[in-house]
Amino acid sequence: MTINFDKMSLKEMKELQGKLERAINSFEDRKRREAMSAVETVAREHGFSLNDLTGGKTRRTGVVPPKYSNPDDPTMTWTGRGRKPRWVQENLEQGKTLDDLTI
Repeated sequence: MTINFDKMSLKEMKELQGKLERAINSFEDRKRREAMSAVETVAREHGFSLNDLTGGKTRRTGVVPPKYSNPDDPTMTWTGRGRKPRWVQENLEQGKTLDDLTI
């Protein structure tokens, strides 16, 4: 398959780029799952689980309690993680600090 980039528009090339990135990610994910399955099979054959061999470290999940609340509307809260909500940004622009918004 030959692609003539000289005849493609920028939009077409960007669409092709997006498709290629998705295909690469899909391929990598599939190979990762295959490798993990093979490793788990070998571990089971030897009488272990994968967690037994890796120390059993798992991702922590759960709800993070909020640290900050909007002084104008206390029902609006933020954990301090991720992007700052608009109300936090507006309060900071008005000269308040995050300490002023702490619950």
